[in-house]
Amino acid sequence: MREIFLIGLGNPGRKYSNSRHNIGYSLLENLSKKYNSNFLLKDKLKSYCSEFQINNSTFRLFLPNTFMNNSGDAVRAIVNWYKIDLEQIFIIVDDKDLPLGKIRFRTKGSSGGHNGLKSIIEQMQTKNFKRIRIGIGSPPLTEGKSHFNTISHVLGNISPEEKSILDKVYKRVIKSLEELNTKKEEYIINELNSFDRDQQ
Repeated sequence: MREIFLIGLGNPGRKYSNSRHNIGYSLLENLSKKYNSNFLLKDKLKSYCSEFQINNSTFRLFLPNTFMNNSGDAVRAIVNWYKIDLEQIFIIVDDKDLPLGKIRFRTKGSSGGHNGLKSIIEQMQTKNFKRIRIGIGSPPLTEGKSHFNTISHVLGNISPEEKSILDKVYKRVIKSLEELNTKKEEYIINELNSFDRDQQ
């Protein structure tokens, strides 16, 4: 039976639950709920974990409880515990450099300034791991200033308008993740990268 490992990045705690930075968490919570599976904290994996089967695959979902900047600690714990290759893992993460609702699936790449990805690259000593990036849009200009307030944007709460767009994104990504055991990865990459939120 094939095992699929999905890691959604975010910050633990109710304070952050609706923040843009927690899109990785939110997406996997939606997927887990669909299969009536709950997340349980497993200290040895430094993550909340959920597990269920779709067809002939076991899906293992993880929400690191290390806080975003130390996401690599949880990824290392998961890889070591299950004795798996990093290529079996999919990281789901927010991206302020992509327009809201845009999806980018890449099999490798730099952190793009994202602290969660930066931590994984440092811990695992490689940039070669799959990541599904979900656009949250860039922060608005701070009034009277010439710079963007990135921190308050990524940690800010998702508005109802943003939520209606992101719900479509979650649905699309979840459908693709469910197809991981029946379709070629290249097909899924193309499917996600060509997603248009306005045509849904």
